[in-house]
Amino acid sequence: MCKNQTVTRPQRVHLPKASWQLWLFSVDIEEDDAKEIVLKAQILAGGRGKGVFNSGLKGGVHLTKDPHVVGQLAKQMIGYNLATKQTPKEGVKVHKVMVAEALDIARETYLAILMDRSCNGPVLVGSPQGGVDIEEVAASNPELIFKEQIDIFEGIKDSQAQRMAENLGFLGPLKNQAADQIKKLYNLFLKVDATQVEVNPFGETPEGQVVCFDAKINFDDNAEFRQKNIFAMDDKSENEPIENEAARYDLKYIGLDGNIACFVNGAGLAMATCDIIFLNGGKPANFLDLGGGVKEAQVYQAFKLLTADPKVTSLFVLRFGSWAPWREYRGRLL
Repeated sequence: MCKNQTVTRPQRVHLPKASWQLWLFSVDIEEDDAKEIVLKAQILAGGRGKGVFNSGLKGGVHLTKDPHVVGQLAKQMIGYNLATKQTPKEGVKVHKVMVAEALDIARETYLAILMDRSCNGPVLVGSPQGGVDIEEVAASNPELIFKEQIDIFEGIKDSQAQRMAENLGFLGPLKNQAADQIKKLYNLFLKVDATQVEVNPFGETPEGQVVCFDAKINFDDNAEFRQKNIFAMDDKSENEPIENEAARYDLKYIGLDGNIACFVNGAGLAMATCDIIFLNGGKPANFLDLGGGVKEAQVYQAFKLLTADPKVTSLFVLRFGSWAPWREYRGRLL
C-alpha cells in the first residue's frame, strides 16, 4: 500500500485498492481484479500528471487496461527524474511507483481539514469544484469555498458534516455517505496528529460510492514521539543533502534560491527576516531556525552549512530575544 493508504485504511476511509508491492514487480498483476490500473510515481511534489521524465516518458500518472504494460511503464519511471512545476528543473528521482485500481469518477469535489490559527483550531474546508488547484478556485470563484470551524473539545458535529456534504453537492444516500466519510477523516486527523488532511478529489463513482480518490496528509513534527510508525516512513531521499545534514543537529533549514544566507533564532523571526530581505530587493538563500535552546555546536554547524552553499555571497545574522546564553553564539561568531 502507499503511505497515505497505510495511514488511512484503519480509519475505514473509502480508497481505491492499491498494490504497493507492484513497483518491485513481485506481484502477479494479472491476478488483480481491477478493470483498469493506474500507476503513480511517488515523489513529494504535485503536478505529476503533467510532469516529464528524463527517460522521455511524459506524465507521472498513467492509466492502462493491459497488465503487461504496467511493468514497461514502471521501468521508465523508477530510477529516472520526474520534473514537475513543483520540483527543481532537474526533477526528482523516482524510487517507488504505486499501482492501484483505477476508478471512474462521476463527480469531483475538494475537502480538507487543516489547522487555522485565526480560528484557534481545526477548520473543515470544502468546494464542489474539485480535481483542480484549490487556490485557483478561491481566486476565481470564492463563493464556492465553504468552511466549518470545528470545536477542538466537541469535535465535528453531525450537523456540520451533513452541511458540508450538502454544500459539496452530495444528494440523497450519498449525502449521508459523504458526511460519514468526513467524520472519519476528522477522526484520522486527530489520531495521527495531522496539521492537514487534504482530499482532492473527494468524489463519487458512477456506482454511487463516495471515495477519497487522492489525499495529502501533513503531520505535526512535534508529535513524532507519539507517531513513531508514521515518521519511520519518512523518505529523506528527496531532501537536499544540506537539509538532511541540518536535521542531524536539530536545525530547521529550508533552502531557497537567493544568495543571502540567513542565520536567525526563532521561526517567526526567521520568516520575517526572509520577507524583509525580499521586500528590500534581496533574495534569501535559506530559512534557518536555530530555536531558543541552541548550543555552541549547533551554531558552528549552522555556519558550516550556510557557508558551504555555493550560491551564498553574504551572511545575515540576527539574534533577538533568545533565552539561549549569548556565550553559545559568541564562541563561534567572534
